[in-house]
Amino acid sequence: MLRTLFHPKLLQQAIIIFLVCVSPVSGQKQPANQPSADRLGFTCAQILQITSTDWVKKFTAANRATSDSTIRAINVYGKCYDARTSRLAATLGKSGEGPLMGERDNFGDFDNALKNFEAKALAATDPSADDVKKAYAALYEKQFRYDFYRQYEQKDFNPPPLTPEESDGFTKAKNHFGELLGLLPEDKMHELHAAFGDIFEGGGVPDATKIAVYRYAIFLLESPAGTSYSLPPF
Repeated sequence: MLRTLFHPKLLQQAIIIFLVCVSPVSGQKQPANQPSADRLGFTCAQILQITSTDWVKKFTAANRATSDSTIRAINVYGKCYDARTSRLAATLGKSGEGPLMGERDNFGDFDNALKNFEAKALAATDPSADDVKKAYAALYEKQFRYDFYRQYEQKDFNPPPLTPEESDGFTKAKNHFGELLGLLPEDKMHELHAAFGDIFEGGGVPDATKIAVYRYAIFLLESPAGTSYSLPPF
């Protein structure tokens, strides 16, 4: 009887059945470097070669131009963007060239303050931001973490001073931000002004990053009907 149960052919069949049953194929996640249906057959690397705006257009053309489709497209781009940043952070960490713990903590404080301002700003406008703008805002904010690690990759710790054109653009951005704050009810204006100040409380924020923060703040506060309303710059 034992010989029949453990016949080589029967044993081989039993092993195959066991492996099929325990295989996690159905639950596996699609690697970012492999095409997937939700990415329209593209890899993340291919998606990030085009702007988020162009990706949304491509995605909604294939999946109907609805709010839900737009949000799905933005989320797909955001996942690819985060994956790239996480790979960069991991690579820098392994090589010992990444930020030290204190530097990561300082950036974490900056990023948390930025997200706190984002939440308040999106709720302060009248009408408050819809789900599409909230999705774009979350995507837009991802640039700061990526730029943080990029400076270590490029060893760009002493950026040059702003050019006259950049300095003029910075002044205009600050003025426009002030104008948008001034349109809000007084209580909301003070609340947002304080939250915005928290972003720079830790100091050490390069001018180029400050410009990006002001432009991001303008995006959050400005109506889609505004003349300088813009989508994420990537």
